[in-house]
Amino acid sequence: MPSPRPPRSGARRSEAAAARPDRQMAILLAAEKLFAQRGYHGVTIREIAEEAGVPLALVGYYYGPKHELFHAIFVHWQATAEQRLSLLDEVIQSPKKSDRLRQVVEAFVRPVLAQRASAEGEYYAQLVGRELSRRTPETQRVLEEFFDPLAHRFIDALHATRPGCDRTRVAWSYQFALGALLHHISDHRMPTLSRGQAPSMDPAAGDLLVDFITAGVGALLPVSRTPRPRAPSSSTPRRQP
Repeated sequence: MPSPRPPRSGARRSEAAAARPDRQMAILLAAEKLFAQRGYHGVTIREIAEEAGVPLALVGYYYGPKHELFHAIFVHWQATAEQRLSLLDEVIQSPKKSDRLRQVVEAFVRPVLAQRASAEGEYYAQLVGRELSRRTPETQRVLEEFFDPLAHRFIDALHATRPGCDRTRVAWSYQFALGALLHHISDHRMPTLSRGQAPSMDPAAGDLLVDFITAGVGALLPVSRTPRPRAPSSSTPRRQP
């Protein structure tokens, strides 16, 4: 009687190879790159699999449907939001009161610029600048889960620097600041507009952006001052005792 054949070790090896963590990350990075370049609706799952160099079925195995893969990108980068909030907490807890508005703006801007300048964060920054301005079910979920809480924290911090202003005005100032930041990290026209004198994403532009946002927010949210009582005019007749 012939002995039973052993299980095919090659099949087991291929299954293990298909589930490698590096493939899971390759899928995430491929999706991030293609979404940043072409937009969420301009990319198919098949194209993501080809970019990642993995079988098509493996994308669904790790991430499920396309909208869950999109969501997973923002989960992966949540540490950047936490870094911004950590810097904001340092500003709030600092005993130094002078220049508080600029410190809040620094916490708002600097981590994003550092991320955009890194090889790892370039496509994510482009993705945020491109996709989150569009109102779709996919972006709405991301905004509500990751970005709205962040926005409220920064609006609260801005409001604390200008307590005499109403929250609506503070929220508008945040929106204008956000627009400047998102445009800066996604724009590539500076070499053309400067006639070759400035590269795209010039590191020196970070200071200019902080100056611009600080001045703009400061103009929209003036420091409230309690008016002093006017001194009596010399021409005002004095009351006789």
